[in-house]
Amino acid sequence: MSTQDFNGAIARSLDDAAVLLAWLRDGRDVQQKIAKLGHDMAECLERGNRILTCGNGGSMCDAMHLAQELSGHFRGQRRALAALSISDPSHLTCVANDEGFERVFARGVEAWGTKGDVLVAFSTSGNSANVIAAVDAARVKGLFTIGLLGRDGGALATRCDASIVVPGTTSDRIQEIHIKIVHLLIEQVESRLFG
Repeated sequence: MSTQDFNGAIARSLDDAAVLLAWLRDGRDVQQKIAKLGHDMAECLERGNRILTCGNGGSMCDAMHLAQELSGHFRGQRRALAALSISDPSHLTCVANDEGFERVFARGVEAWGTKGDVLVAFSTSGNSANVIAAVDAARVKGLFTIGLLGRDGGALATRCDASIVVPGTTSDRIQEIHIKIVHLLIEQVESRLFG
């Protein structure tokens, strides 16, 4: 591939990313939903509950990112916030070995979730069986479920209490917007809790 062809491929990739970023930037409905969900997450933390997160592959990285920005800190110093990603390798491999991979997140919800908590479930297809099982387990335990999804939202779009569906066609583009949404949610949480 020549340098010119390579540069063209980079430009096309950036153009694809810009289309979804414009969808987020210009979408009043999605921005209102982010503000509402940030408020819901802040209320959860204010009343002493916690936020759990889960996802597969790159979506697990996004789930971990959300949890660590809350439990650590984002832009400034503040108290730690109760957030946990269901991503411990010993937990995942134990459950996968004993009960099957479909149960790895549901089992974590059963172990650590309590009524009033929030589960943020990441899936670029909306059809990941283990994420669906986690949402189902969360609903049984009385958690509020948020889906950060992609494409058409898949099965999770109707299973989650609330969801944001990024209309991308590839996981990488969807995850790029998911991480923007993660940062916006954290900004909303910090603003509501700490001013």
